[in-house]
Amino acid sequence: MLIYAIKRLGVAFLVALAVSLVTFTLLRLSGDPAAAMAGEGATQEDIEYVRTHYGFDQPIPVQYYNWLTNAVRGDLGISIYLKTPVADVIFSRAPTTMTLGLCALTFALILAIPLGVLAAMYPNTMLDRVALTTAVIGQALPSFFFGLILIIIFGVWLRWLPISGHASWLNFIMPSIALGYYATPAIMRLTRAGMMDVLSSDYIRTARAKGLRPRTVLFKHALRNAVIPVVSLSAVQLGFMLGGSIVIETIFSLNGLGSLAWQSIQRSDFEIMQGIVLSIASFYIILTFLADMLNAFLDPRIRVH
Repeated sequence: MLIYAIKRLGVAFLVALAVSLVTFTLLRLSGDPAAAMAGEGATQEDIEYVRTHYGFDQPIPVQYYNWLTNAVRGDLGISIYLKTPVADVIFSRAPTTMTLGLCALTFALILAIPLGVLAAMYPNTMLDRVALTTAVIGQALPSFFFGLILIIIFGVWLRWLPISGHASWLNFIMPSIALGYYATPAIMRLTRAGMMDVLSSDYIRTARAKGLRPRTVLFKHALRNAVIPVVSLSAVQLGFMLGGSIVIETIFSLNGLGSLAWQSIQRSDFEIMQGIVLSIASFYIILTFLADMLNAFLDPRIRVH
């Protein structure tokens, strides 16, 4: 298990390094950070001074090395627009995005896994068709449109839930449903396919022949093996939610990393954008690593690969 974990950590480190390099290079090639820092009314002399003072006149590999050495120490630079450390800005916004992502994933798992299990237990029935219909609707319905529907029904007509802000846990109900429902179809279909494959296997028939209770066969033997790919998919889906929450955060006025990314793009704040991409990529890599460890715990055969 330790050797497997070390291998996965090595892969995670290389992925994080590649993401930071590609992001840094693309952002530097997309515009002139010196002109953005100098401001709209700056003269050419002012821009050249900023370019020289902050090292933007150096080759991109040198700039990347300097940025990387500072990032390792926790220094992600200074925001061009806010004039504050990037790390402080990201840390102040990250809890909102993390809360939204975790709540959305929890909603998706609570809805998708039971539907997938029931659809696998009763294939080609009305229950199976209802589950598949729910998956199709979730795949076809854009999250922003679903969010607007929730706002109109529960926020405007019924006035049950707050429409904007993040003052309490009630503010996260509608955005979590809107964001999590889009991830439900993939998890439900994978659960259904895995359960159908496991339920038809020899060891399940043997467990039933031994007289084990149906609940024991279903949860202890079948679901444990069928959920292994769901764990990996859930980590991927949570990474997508963290990176793609910009629309939902904008609709519901949540001051998270998504809205911060949108504001930074409008302001050409390269330092903030670089920090956000690195942070979300790091979250994604950590989640994937944890999913690999959990899968290795659930299925020891994975550790030998």
